[in-house]
Formats: sequence, structure tokens, C-alpha cells
Amino acid sequence: MSVLETAAMMFTVGQTNRTKPKRLKMQFEGKKGLIIGVANDHSIAWAIAQEILKQGGKCGFTHLPDRADDEKRRNRRRVSKLTDLEDNAEFLLPMDANNDDDIRTVFEHTEKTFGKIDFLLHSIAFADRDDLGRETMHTSRAGFKLAMEASVFSLLAVTAAAEPIMNPGGSVLTMTYYGGEKCVPGYNVMGVCKAALDASMRYLAFDMGARGVRVNALSAGPIRTLAGRAAGVEEMLTMYEHMAPMGRNVTHEEVGKSGAFLLSDASSGISGEILHVDGGYNAMGSPGRLLDEIKKHSN
Repeated sequence: MSVLETAAMMFTVGQTNRTKPKRLKMQFEGKKGLIIGVANDHSIAWAIAQEILKQGGKCGFTHLPDRADDEKRRNRRRVSKLTDLEDNAEFLLPMDANNDDDIRTVFEHTEKTFGKIDFLLHSIAFADRDDLGRETMHTSRAGFKLAMEASVFSLLAVTAAAEPIMNPGGSVLTMTYYGGEKCVPGYNVMGVCKAALDASMRYLAFDMGARGVRVNALSAGPIRTLAGRAAGVEEMLTMYEHMAPMGRNVTHEEVGKSGAFLLSDASSGISGEILHVDGGYNAMGSPGRLLDEIKKHSN
């Protein structure tokens, strides 16, 4: 038998014995959890939830309670028109994160529906519009308390409520922003809240680590959300595009996939971290392309 005939026979045997590759298991197949903070289809929380649902996860959702005089129930309708289209969206309940009774009711329903859960997404932040528009030193006492309670203490409260029903290996994720690490003019009291949120996340990572649960934060660059429009996001989008190494802004889909990653078993070795999804903006120490634009317009 010639060398060529031998090689051909060996190749044929190899092809015959080769088994078909197994289908990759979807990251969230068999996983269940709670999504807190969807306001509409532009919400970062919804982008993350979509990725989880796409990957086979089952989700419960909360929405901001409607005012008693809102007969159209606008808050609920904005979210229900999204969740009603998803087979794995198991429930939608109102929850005021500053109300302990609401939190208790939601987690009792979550346990009744799922038993144990594998992930929890906290995507809540709030400050009075007047306080957001003031210099930080002129934040009202009442406004400061409200912003910290809604934006920071809410993470502690829902994590504590989730702890008894969280499976070992589970994950908690909160949404932060670069304005908690560095001064972002105009972000004002919310920047102070995000700094407190980041610290809270790290201490929760320690507390929950003893229970086999991870806690992380995702810091997204500016994208068009309901909250972002109120924060002057258009100007920020332009600035990030010129300063970020990638030379563009991030998308809802990119943030959604990154958030789902931190809530999945794929990130099982990560806890106490802030993952920046901002095109590299946070890595820059000088204006970069933005400086070129400034020079061009000044000539």
C-alpha cells in the first residue's frame, strides 16, 4: 500500500469515527430570576432581560406603581406590552423600591412562582428633578435622602430579600455609571449616589460570597433611555464618540449581552467588579479625538 493510499484510509477512518458536535446549551436554560427596573423598551434592564429570555431563562418583572389617579395605568402598560410577548416572562408586579411591603410581596410571589432563583437584576435610580439640576452642595436634605434611598438602599433591600431564595452560584447585578468614579459635571447628586452604590456592591459581594452568590455592577456608556434623555444624553453621546478608543457609542444590544454575561454561569469567577461597557471611554486620560475636533473648530 502506497503512502498516499495509507493516508487516505486514515483520513476516511477519522471522518467515520468523528462524532457530531453537541449543541451548546443556552446559558440561561433552566435558570430563573427577577428583573427590577424595566420602564420601557429603551431601558437597559429590558436589553439585559431580552438576552436572558433569548437564552432560555425565565424572568419575573416589576414595574413602578401607577399613581392612584392614573386610570390608564401607563407605567404598567409600558412594561406589559413588552412582557406579554415573551413566553418566559412569568409575571409582572408593581413595586416601589422604597416600600418594604411592596418588596416583601414581590419576593413572596417570586418564591411561590420559581421556588429558588438564580439571578437578580437591580436597575433603579431616582432623584428629584430640582435636586438633579442643582450644584451638588445645594442638594436639599430631603432630596439627598430620597435619592440615596431609591438609588442605593434599594439594592441592599432587594438583595436581602433575595438572599433566602437565591441558589448557590447565583448572581446579583446592579447598574452604575462612571459619574460615581469621577466627577461628571451635571450628574450632581446622582454621581454621589452611584459612588455609594459602587461601595455597597463591593460590601454585598463579600456578604453574599459566603453564600456562594456573586454581586457585580455594570457601568454603561450613554445610550438613549428615558432617564438618559433627562440627563442631556445627546451631548454625552457626541463626547463619548470622540473620546472613546472605539470611536463610537455602545448599543443596547452590547450592554444587554454584557449584563447577561455577568448574570450567567459564564462569569462564575467574577464578583465585586464594575464592568465598563463604554467603548473604552473610562480608559482615557486625555481628550484624544475630541481635542482634534476642538482644534479644528478653533482655527
